[in-house]
Amino acid sequence: MKTTVIATFFGVFLTCTYTAKEATKKTKKAKLYVPQIDCDVKAGKIINPEFIAKCPPGCQDVKYRVYGTDIYASFSSVCNAAIHSGIIDNTGGKILVQKVAGHSGYRGSFSNGVRSLSLPRWRESFLVSEGKPRKGVTYPSTLEYSSSKTTAVKSEPKKTEQDLKGMKIADTFNTSGKASDQGDTVHKEYQTTPVPTPATQMATTTPTPTTTMTDPSTTVPQLTTTPAAARTTAAPAKTRPGLHRVRDMGSSSVHPAYASVVAAAASAQRQEPFATFQRAASSPVHLAMEIDSWKPGLSLFDTGFSSKEELNPKPLESTSQGNQNCKVDLSFLMDGSWSIGKRRFQLQKRFLGNVAQALGIGSAGPLMGIVQYGDDPSTEFNLKTYANSKDLRNAIEKIQQKGGLSNVGKALSFVNKNFFLDANGNRGGAPNVVVVIVDGWPTDRVEEASRLARESGINIFFVTVEGAAQSEKQNVIEANFVDKAVCRTSGFYSINVPSWFSLHKVVQPLVKRVCDTDRLACSKTCLNAADIGFVIDGSSSVGTGNFRTVLQFVANISKEFEISDTDTRIGAVQYTYEQRLEFSFDKYSTKQDVLNAIKRISYWSGGTSTGAAISYASEQLFSKSKPNKRKIMILITDGRSYDDVSLPAMAAHQNGVIAYSIGVAWAAPDELEAIASDPAKEHSFFVDEFDNLYRYVNQLIQNICTEFNSQPRN
Repeated sequence: MKTTVIATFFGVFLTCTYTAKEATKKTKKAKLYVPQIDCDVKAGKIINPEFIAKCPPGCQDVKYRVYGTDIYASFSSVCNAAIHSGIIDNTGGKILVQKVAGHSGYRGSFSNGVRSLSLPRWRESFLVSEGKPRKGVTYPSTLEYSSSKTTAVKSEPKKTEQDLKGMKIADTFNTSGKASDQGDTVHKEYQTTPVPTPATQMATTTPTPTTTMTDPSTTVPQLTTTPAAARTTAAPAKTRPGLHRVRDMGSSSVHPAYASVVAAAASAQRQEPFATFQRAASSPVHLAMEIDSWKPGLSLFDTGFSSKEELNPKPLESTSQGNQNCKVDLSFLMDGSWSIGKRRFQLQKRFLGNVAQALGIGSAGPLMGIVQYGDDPSTEFNLKTYANSKDLRNAIEKIQQKGGLSNVGKALSFVNKNFFLDANGNRGGAPNVVVVIVDGWPTDRVEEASRLARESGINIFFVTVEGAAQSEKQNVIEANFVDKAVCRTSGFYSINVPSWFSLHKVVQPLVKRVCDTDRLACSKTCLNAADIGFVIDGSSSVGTGNFRTVLQFVANISKEFEISDTDTRIGAVQYTYEQRLEFSFDKYSTKQDVLNAIKRISYWSGGTSTGAAISYASEQLFSKSKPNKRKIMILITDGRSYDDVSLPAMAAHQNGVIAYSIGVAWAAPDELEAIASDPAKEHSFFVDEFDNLYRYVNQLIQNICTEFNSQPRN
């Protein structure tokens, strides 16, 4: 009996132990399977709003393009962006990707062996961080792609084409609609993957940082008419390569502090000329919290320079409308280095005062601010501080010389990040112009800082005074620095003055150039500098329902551009055997009016004479395009043309029309290639049915922007 009880007890014990072990196994956290993605996969192609993925080796390649720094536009290569940000290297590895809102600007930079590009704006962004799961978030083991491509890790029911059609939105003609990125769906309803659920809801607002600065001194010796002393070159500048020359201005030619500056100057030429973009200490989640208030030049690109941007401007005595034929936002970079000397610094101030008077400063005309540079730059006053020429001239007279080296590259980087902000009076619709005044040559490099400024839409002019003599050229750190800095190398953006005493002669030529807004090339971006003509197939084979889908495609492209009389303009032609001008470039000047006009286009029905339609569009649309606009034709057709397309297309190309062809269903590939500009593979697209047109909205805009940004600067 006792033996039986013991055996029974032992059996129960073993059973309980086994059950407990099984329960423990079940409660163990399931291992996260990390899907692998290819080097060419763009964030916008993946529907999942947050995911962990593994990048393969070898993604550090220029063909995998990246747009932005720290925060990337969603048509960037995910893996190459991770390399650029320093999360992984070219051997690959796991990364965490979080989708966030789009930005009004993405800044390119060179980091970790990857050159990222700049972009004016994009509708969706993403952040990259170390591939560790966040607490409380469930990550997918299968990534869902907008183009029906999936990473086959766990089997899931495949969505049929009918399922995808069922999710399509009927109409998004309103301007508030947002498109996802390349290959991504245009409509939010396509996002079928559940959003990861954080343990706590993330905040969406961030307090705006404020700074309190000290008011600059307002005393300065009065300008005298004493003849200038003979110019000499200081011995240290001759013996140390790369040093800026120091002019002898009598007993006060060299500031006492300059001795230490000269000692440090030899190493200055080896330093980076502009502020290196530091990765913010904030986590990706914190960056996402700041997304609504982020602007280029704020927390993500803190330079550490002193700034007076947050100063409250003095009450204005009067406000002038100004010269309304010259509506530009101007920043003058004045040389405050010791090399210029006190006498020439006064001549520089007189020149700036004369420019302010000639411009006709006013709220409806040009606005002008000044940044003085030496070792470091600082803002003397911003765009909204003075609204008439008289007050501005008085303020210029009170500026005191900073001293130091001539770090122009550092000053350009500072202006790019800190000056042209809404808080400082930037008006948005007015071109941004920087005029750099340089005594001799810079003591740092300007090329990279200038490139970043140009890509932000800033027009850079240089006024160089008393350039390097033949014997001094060995001391110039960066040869041909002006051509490396300006928007175009044609000579329009640069003025060389042989002497400070003849500087007054260039006041009018300079004013004329900065006010010539049609030639301010750097204000032009891929989104605001085109005349876009849509040539739409209205033949019988299209059908009423599909024709509405084509119009939706046209509207989705149009609403991504900045539309106005002076920005991008839209026109449309419909064709069958005949052609009809639906509306011309000058018909509508607002985005909403253009979208409404597209919606009102009625289906025609008839044959297909595509060649005649191209000729008609060339005559009725593009012959009336503005000289400073890029002429872009986007042709959509669903079949082979009854007439020849190659000769009309060739004539359009020769007249400067950039042609994109989009073929549907029965469209002939050879005709699409003949219509498209070179290279044809970047200018022609084909879809099997009309409902798939939406997939090429983002690709088309990306190609237009890439082509625009690759234009030569001469």
